[in-house]
Amino acid sequence: MNLRSIAAILLVLSLSALAQDRMPPIPAAKLTPAQKHSIELLAATPRGAGGAGGPFVPLLRSPELMDRLQAVGEYLRFKNSVPQKLVEMSILMTARQLMQQYEWNAHYPLALKAGLAQDTANAIAVGRRPESLAADEEVVYNFTSELLQNKSVSDPTYARMRAKFGEQGIVDTSGLVGYYSTLAMILNVARSPAQPDSSAPKLAPFPR
Repeated sequence: MNLRSIAAILLVLSLSALAQDRMPPIPAAKLTPAQKHSIELLAATPRGAGGAGGPFVPLLRSPELMDRLQAVGEYLRFKNSVPQKLVEMSILMTARQLMQQYEWNAHYPLALKAGLAQDTANAIAVGRRPESLAADEEVVYNFTSELLQNKSVSDPTYARMRAKFGEQGIVDTSGLVGYYSTLAMILNVARSPAQPDSSAPKLAPFPR
């Protein structure tokens, strides 16, 4: 076997290891009382019983953290002071920036259902600024984009966000980006798989 063949085999093995789910679902028989309680609490939220997948699979390893995070997420996703279309747009932008395919797949159809144009979502998928944004979308897009890239926002961007959505909107959107960044990091560390049957675009890594 030549060196090129050995290198190809090692590449395949390394890619397989990268794809391995480090924290798969815990069998029901092995759940602790605290983990069972966390699942019950999650099922009582707007996510319902179907919400126990995705980030909550690895989060179940720390049930108290899961309980606290899901309560924060319930507010940020379902009771946010910013309109739902813009909530979903910020989630997509966060998933794109952190290369999180599961969250992207989950929220791509939700964003379209909430009224975000498919061209806008597809532009976000490839890391390109959408060509046509409504006035409210542009305000939140600029705010979220700066926050993700610069870890803060400029005075003009802050002022436009405050004028449109108030200080609560600023805090809610900042919290939303932070919450989904946390979920993305947990999913990335766990190497949790994305839904294989999603109609959402496949995210490609950004050039380094």
